[in-house]
Amino acid sequence: MLAPIIMAGGSGSRLWPLSRQLNPKQFLALGDDQWSMLQATIARLQGLETALPRLICNEEHRFLAAEQLRRLGLEEANILLEPVGRNTAPAIALAALQAVADGEDPVLLVLAADHLIQQVESFHTAIGTALPLASDGKLVTFGIVPSHAETGYGYIEQGAAVGEGGFSVARFVEKPDLATAGGYVASGRFFWNSGIFMFRASRYLEELERFRPDILAACRAALAGGSQDIHFTRVDAAAFSTCPEDSIDYAVMEKTADAVMVPLNAGWSDVGSWSALWDVSTKDEYGNVFKGDVIGQATCNTFVHADSRMVATVGVENLVVVETPDAVLVAHKDKVQDVKGIVERLKAEGRQEHISHREVHRPWGMYDSVDNGHRYQVKRITVKPGAKLSVQMHHHRAEHWIVVSGTARVTNGDKTYLVTENQSTYIPIGQVHALENPGVIPLELIEVQSGSYLGDDDIVRFEDKYGRA
Repeated sequence: MLAPIIMAGGSGSRLWPLSRQLNPKQFLALGDDQWSMLQATIARLQGLETALPRLICNEEHRFLAAEQLRRLGLEEANILLEPVGRNTAPAIALAALQAVADGEDPVLLVLAADHLIQQVESFHTAIGTALPLASDGKLVTFGIVPSHAETGYGYIEQGAAVGEGGFSVARFVEKPDLATAGGYVASGRFFWNSGIFMFRASRYLEELERFRPDILAACRAALAGGSQDIHFTRVDAAAFSTCPEDSIDYAVMEKTADAVMVPLNAGWSDVGSWSALWDVSTKDEYGNVFKGDVIGQATCNTFVHADSRMVATVGVENLVVVETPDAVLVAHKDKVQDVKGIVERLKAEGRQEHISHREVHRPWGMYDSVDNGHRYQVKRITVKPGAKLSVQMHHHRAEHWIVVSGTARVTNGDKTYLVTENQSTYIPIGQVHALENPGVIPLELIEVQSGSYLGDDDIVRFEDKYGRA
């Protein structure tokens, strides 16, 4: 039985402003369906004999990941939390160590949560080809049959045939220039490096021990010092921080004598830019991809995503326009790789638009920052049925809560009471308080904060059911 390992790290900064630090592309619905990329990655495993997937993600994305798994009915799936990013070699090592901890030695299928695969049957066929090779101790990577000369991917050169449908890896090559990429594609011997792998857990650990024992030792120490919190596995942050940063390609695959490549021709894309998303999306008769409330006139070969308002285009072509409540991107399709530079400028200038959207998801629900100014902030808050915010207090702000729909159970100092639709309550500065939804429908309320400091770090938590400090 295959054991899927899904890597859900990364920031997806080239897909700003939709992809943000606290809600990156793997958690967004970017394809033609309404599933997030993570959910689509898991869904395409249906029809294969697999164990529950094991997810690897950043600590700050844990509740977002857990909620998306819950919507797929996978509440029991384990989520391995990385306190800091250390690239793919350590992440896979943590998962492999977990997989062999109970004495078993499963074949791991390592997938990225932010890839698109349009032809699922072809994907399953390639997995069937790779499985006997991986079962026999080979370390399998999947090479994408190239559709054009691409400079944004690394390449794998095909060697001699191995088994039924596999090939030895003659070499891995870095991202080439356009002329070199054209030669690779014309030769028929080169494939794009997909970042999808299959091998026995023990074989990966053996090769990592051989080539990068420092990484393996740090991962062992991090797991040994970690803890289990419901379905979250927390590794020891201090131990994992000492782990060297390296990719599985550099650490193992380029060094091992047992690397095997299986070709994959299944409509694959890593959706690494807005133009890549335009490439794989369904287009109208003029080559446009419109998502949301969009009116296009004399517009062609253009991608428009409207998130919160109507967007109109007139007489344009080869553009990318992405509208969100707090930022709008307008770029030529040939320049979208440079969007990452905008994100770097936002960071350098100390702005917040690269970190989170106006709408922020929390384990108890979400809030939308409707308005803010000097000494005030207005939020629209949605609390899921049965959910409760932490018992907390603020040193610098008071809060007014107006219930729009549903019922709130409010703890306000030593009093607990219900607040229903069209009623309000007031939380003074310094008052210990909590908010809970005891009902079976979402609780919607408007929160008005006022005070000298309104930052989210002005929260002193006394009790929290989600384990937040």
